[in-house]
This record gives sequence, structure tokens and C-alpha cells, in this order.
Amino acid sequence: MKRILLSLFLVFFTFTAFSESKTFSYNDYTIKAFYSPSLQPGDAVFVRLIFETKNKKLIKSLSESKESGSLAVFRVDDKGSLAEKSVTKSDFYRIKCKADKKTLRLELLTGAALSTWTKPGNFVSKISTKAFNSEQEIQLPLSIVKKEFVSETIKLDKRNTAIRTDTSPERKRQIESLNNIFATKNFDSVYEKSAFSAPTPATRRTSFFGDRRVFAYSDGTSSTTLHYGIDYGIPTGSEVRSCGKGRVVMAEDRISTGWSVCIEHLPGLYSIYYHMSELKVEKGQTVNTGDLIGLSGATGLATGPHLHWEVRLNWEAVSPDFFTTDFAFEKESSL
Repeated sequence: MKRILLSLFLVFFTFTAFSESKTFSYNDYTIKAFYSPSLQPGDAVFVRLIFETKNKKLIKSLSESKESGSLAVFRVDDKGSLAEKSVTKSDFYRIKCKADKKTLRLELLTGAALSTWTKPGNFVSKISTKAFNSEQEIQLPLSIVKKEFVSETIKLDKRNTAIRTDTSPERKRQIESLNNIFATKNFDSVYEKSAFSAPTPATRRTSFFGDRRVFAYSDGTSSTTLHYGIDYGIPTGSEVRSCGKGRVVMAEDRISTGWSVCIEHLPGLYSIYYHMSELKVEKGQTVNTGDLIGLSGATGLATGPHLHWEVRLNWEAVSPDFFTTDFAFEKESSL
């Protein structure tokens, strides 16, 4: 009953990041930055930059420009000084460019993952940009607020213990192959900038993102881990749909996760679906939001029928709930 009540609480009272914007003016152009000033551990720091200029020389030289930029997040101490080492970082990529004879509007986007272990406090997002042969540095304030994560112990039978402790070359190959996908950031892969949709209409969650887990094995030993996604308790055969537009980069049967699908949505941003009974897509296929990609099941390491939905950003696991908001400021930037 406690887990059911907690599930309902998380569904209806999930922390929602709000957005702000700041404009920085320079001699030949302006930069407008969209960002979220308050986040939780396990969220992502997304920043959208919009460059605008009416300088005809800059507009004409657009094809020759190598616009770029980077983001790094630093903790701020009580004296206002920035820590020497960043807690997360990422590079910008182009998502939109519109130019005519009078005006140029160039848009860049990036997202950096926040670890679930990030301690609350004040931070600064330091952004270095290079566009139109001009370098600028801007800073955006960021507050990380506290988030409670569930702790649970899961008892595994002999079958699931064997899967969890499998050290076979094939399982190692599968893990390495998927990690290589997570670590890939293709800057041309811009498919989805709008809010994700949940992969199932079900609202009953049996496990949550960031759960601190202890696996109790059948032989009396145990191990600790984090739960990287959300588990929906749904019957075998329930429809599983893509949370957003993207390209299928994995569709296969895996030892640990059973029939699994991984979809690339943005450079370095992937959604993953585990433990299905049947797949409806193939590797290399392009899917739209809501397209059927498989049927739920209990394949791989599973104690019962469910769907595991996970989101990875630059390899790191991030909260899927965060991406059901306007995470890339698609609506805000169009106003």
C-alpha cells in the first residue's frame, strides 16, 4: 500500500522545472538564453541559445562560420567563488537556422546530466560560445534542490540470480555494445525537441528512477545498485510506444533486459525500453512519437511483467519525468 501511495504521489506531484530567459547584447548580435534556474539531482541542465543579427556581413558569412559552444556547471561556495572542477559539462549543437537578406536567427542547444548524487546548493552554468568569429562567455544561475530517493531490497530467485551474476563473454559484449551507444553523440541527430510522452498510459509504477537498490541473491549474498529508469507494472502484451521521434539504434534480445529497444532522439539523448515480449521495430528505423515499438513482458531479469523505461544523456541515466516537460524550451523560444 505504501508503494502504491508513493507511486500516486510521484505521478501527480512530480517536481516541475520552470524556465527563464536572459538576453545578452553585443556590437553585432544578441544572444538569448533559455534555461531552468532550479533543478533536482537526476535532472538535466538544458540551455537553448538564440543568436540574432542584422549585420549583412555576418549573414553573408554564415556558411563559413564554425559556430560552437560549451556548457560547464560549477558549484558556488558561500563566498560566491566557483569550484575548480565542474559537476557536469556538454557541447552545443545547431538545431535551427533561419536567414534572409535582413536577419539571421541561429539556434544552438545542449544538455548535461546531473548525477542523482548531486548535493543541493547554488551553482552556475558557465557558457562559452564562439559564433561569427566572436568569443563570448555568459553565466546563468542554477539552484539544485533536494530530492528524496526510494530505498528497496529485491529478493531474486535462482533464475534471476543467475542472470544478475552472469559473467559470460556474451553478456559482457552486450553491456559494452550498449554503453558504446550511450557514449555516442552524433551532432546531426536532431529528431525531437518537444516534450516526451510516456510510453504507456499506465500510471502504476512499481519502481522509480534513482531507487537505491539491494539485490538479495538466492545464495545469501547481495549487491547494491541504482535503478536507472521507471518500471510500469503492466500485463504482458501491453502496447509500448515511442516517447518521441527518433531513430532506432538497438532492437534485440539481451540477457539482462530481454527484448529491448533503444531510440536516439538528440545528440547524446536516448530512450530505452526493456523486458518486452515482442518487438515491433528494427534497428535503423525512424519512429515518431506514439509509434508502436513493442509489447510488454517479463523477459530478462524480471520478477514479473512490467516495462522499464529509461533515458540516457551523454551516457548518464537521467530522470524520464524531466523530459515530459518542455525540456528544450521549444514552446518558450517560439513565443
